Amino acid sequence: MFPWDHNAYYHRLLLRQLPEDCDRVLDVGCGSGMFAAKAAEHVTRVDALDRDLRMIDRARRRVPDNVTCTVADVLESPPSPDTYDAVVSVSALHHMDLADALPVLSDALRPGGVLAVIALPKTDLRREWPIELAATAAHHALGGFFLVRQSLGFRNPYATDPADDVMPVNLSPTLTTREVAETAAALLPGARVRRLLFWRYLLTWRKPG
Repeated sequence: MFPWDHNAYYHRLLLRQLPEDCDRVLDVGCGSGMFAAKAAEHVTRVDALDRDLRMIDRARRRVPDNVTCTVADVLESPPSPDTYDAVVSVSALHHMDLADALPVLSDALRPGGVLAVIALPKTDLRREWPIELAATAAHHALGGFFLVRQSLGFRNPYATDPADDVMPVNLSPTLTTREVAETAAALLPGARVRRLLFWRYLLTWRKPG
């Protein structure tokens, strides 16, 4: 009921994490290229990676000329060190082992560069039951609002992308928000992790330099 895209809802939040004078961005797990296309409006170049060929084919049809889409697994083929002003990812990090992924993503940043990730946490009802209840209520309320707007002829800015039907999905993350924060703090001192309303967390870190 009331399907809409939680990932798209957080694109603006992720865009706000990009550093000033951001030139080159790496988008890890780019999917169908929705966020890469938006980031390309704000930066000089975006390198978009996904290990699924179907997603890369869709992304190539969507993105502008300043986005390069490549089939690649970032853990098997790590990017060159000190290359990017920002490394971003939307709902891909929970498909990886966090302890393996964070060093690779951080190494790709230039000094002063920013890592900004939106991903899914494991459900932690003991600590997060209030936000889980609020998320369920808000999901249906906003979904109903978007449905009414759509019936009046307005576009839904968070409509589900048809490409999601074939996108690989992992709805069983292994780490809670607290565990993500602990792992990130151990590997990237100064990293910040906060739970977001709609079943996501935001991880941010600025590389010293």
